[in-house]
Amino acid sequence: MIEIELDGEKVQVQEGSMVMHAADKAGTYIPHFCYHKKLSIAANCRMCLVDVEKAPKPMPACATPVTNGMIVRTKSDKAIKAQQSVMEFLLINHPLDCPICDQGGECQLQDLAVGYGGSASRYEEEKRVVAVKDVGPLISMQEMSRCIHCTRCVRFGQEVAGVMELGMIHRGEHSEITTIVSDTIDSELSGNMIDICPVGALTSKPFRYSARTWELSRRKSVSPHDSTGANLTVQVKNHKVMRVLPLENEAVNECWIADRDRFSYEALNSDERLTQPMLKQGGQWQAVDWQTALEYVANGLKQIKADHGAASIGALVSPHSTLEELFLAAQLVRGLGSDNIDARLRHAQFVPVDGVRWLGTSIASLSNLQRVLVVGSNLRKDHPLFAQRIRQSTRKGCAVAAINSVAYDWAMPVAHSVVTPTAQWAQALADVAAAVAAEKGVPAPAAGNATDAAKAVAKSLLGGERKAVLLGNAAAHHANAASLLALANWIGAQTGATVGYLTEAANTVGAQLVKANPQNSGLNAAQMLSGSLKAAILFNTEPQADSAAGAASAAALSQAQMVVTLSPFKANMAFSDVLLPIAPFTETPGTFVNAEGRLQGFHAVVRPLGETRPGWKVLRVLGNLLGLNGFEFDSSPQVLAAAVGEAVVQSGMVPAERLSNATAVVIDLSAAAGEPVSASLYQLDGLVRRAPSLQMTADARAVIAMGVPA
Repeated sequence: MIEIELDGEKVQVQEGSMVMHAADKAGTYIPHFCYHKKLSIAANCRMCLVDVEKAPKPMPACATPVTNGMIVRTKSDKAIKAQQSVMEFLLINHPLDCPICDQGGECQLQDLAVGYGGSASRYEEEKRVVAVKDVGPLISMQEMSRCIHCTRCVRFGQEVAGVMELGMIHRGEHSEITTIVSDTIDSELSGNMIDICPVGALTSKPFRYSARTWELSRRKSVSPHDSTGANLTVQVKNHKVMRVLPLENEAVNECWIADRDRFSYEALNSDERLTQPMLKQGGQWQAVDWQTALEYVANGLKQIKADHGAASIGALVSPHSTLEELFLAAQLVRGLGSDNIDARLRHAQFVPVDGVRWLGTSIASLSNLQRVLVVGSNLRKDHPLFAQRIRQSTRKGCAVAAINSVAYDWAMPVAHSVVTPTAQWAQALADVAAAVAAEKGVPAPAAGNATDAAKAVAKSLLGGERKAVLLGNAAAHHANAASLLALANWIGAQTGATVGYLTEAANTVGAQLVKANPQNSGLNAAQMLSGSLKAAILFNTEPQADSAAGAASAAALSQAQMVVTLSPFKANMAFSDVLLPIAPFTETPGTFVNAEGRLQGFHAVVRPLGETRPGWKVLRVLGNLLGLNGFEFDSSPQVLAAAVGEAVVQSGMVPAERLSNATAVVIDLSAAAGEPVSASLYQLDGLVRRAPSLQMTADARAVIAMGVPA
């Protein structure tokens, strides 16, 4: 540790730290624009000039290393005058269009100009103008004349997103930030550039000119998409979601969110929202009141149970639903006497498991791995925030290995890549296991061939200390998923690596926790979608887009006597008999359990749209109408406590004894395996599928061009 004097106070900081870090530790604010705690130091803006004793001129706090005994003054006349001079230069070419700027009210330049800017400008020449650029549907670069060349956006792309899509060209007053890879910004994390831009040069295109920041209420929430459980700040005006921003949580999403977390809110206000219950009568949809719709459903379920038995009733539930909704859906089905409930909609193999499948390690640990093997995942697109953490690891020397059917571009160095058809993934893992066994002199778990590629992966995993074997969405959905897990577990045990699933959805872990899957002899999702049900309850899911059955699910469900869809959207209308409008995550309280087993609760941020009702309330009333026990709940927290227990609620984590990726299956390398079904980046759930801006991105257009069903 080194001790310096900062504004008369003694501060101890790590050797190699900068003056800015010492100021952060001491709670002293130094004005700055280009410095960001998550990015490399550029020292572009010079706004952080401070007075360092014995230095001939003011020094940039962000780029001046501390030395023992250093004396720094941040508020001396010398420092203040230097900062005022820098501000004068920054404002020379700035358009000063604060009244129409979307950044107005949350602009660092605007704030600091009050303290360090002059009341009048001495600059009389013409200001420079930067040409307008169209870089895609998410980010607006209409006012790049505001840019102060801090290069935060450039460094973010290069260091966090992994692709330097923006760069600075020319010199002097002709300098400008522009696209350098293609004409558009296509990163799945691109929206974070808007947040870190200290002026209004980069703004949100969907939000543009919609509201002023001081008109918005800010409310905390959690992303309902992938298994990161990114923390959100949802901004609301007149009971309408206007914007979604990251809420910093270092253990989960740091200060970043993926674009689908940021822009999927557009679907909340779309014309496709279902705002009142509907019944199909004579082939025509008719709006009805809640009482009529719920009694129709309850009477229909009772009649079908009486005629065909409880085993003819089943529920398919989305793993993007809240823990409370999943629990009550399971209670409803089991209360009727059936075990037919499943949230594993895209799976091809359904092997009974004892524990709850999870990441196998903490999310934060992904940033400090030394070795990692990823099996069956387009990591960058399936889990953008996990990918950026592993990207951080590669910047520290982590060796990444991958087994996939395609050599995906993960925007990070991949040291070892095994590209093989999906049917051969188990064999590829067996080959790695054989190479590990040969290195360690132990028997291999299955017949494998230690190829050069397998030896390279094995040697990598046998080195280093912090290691992980991660199974992706395609591995979880694989027809031989159990063998993949068994092989991964053996490799992990021999190399000292943790083994886990990246897990697909916001509540994949939570669905297992509350037993939203068959526990005894119930039908799994594939069996239910093969036409074996007389009554089907579809909760927050659209089987044609969300299940492995795909388009065939429509014909199968059409054979049922009654199909009930509970959804925020007008979904499944071709084969449903009843539509019940349930609230999306912004209109209901609830809980998501992320990949590491962390429970994260949230409240409704706006009131339900139209006649929409929270899903847990709809299920509670339906349970009461059916005369079932265990539906006497007055609040969402009561449901949560009943679902997981008060102790788990208080700890905020799934108990370690409940989490397990262990398996006792016999490894079968000959098992037939078709192509696993996994959703693309912007087809993951109903919200992202209905967000217009996301559907105009390059990623979404590429999927549509390939003919993948929406």
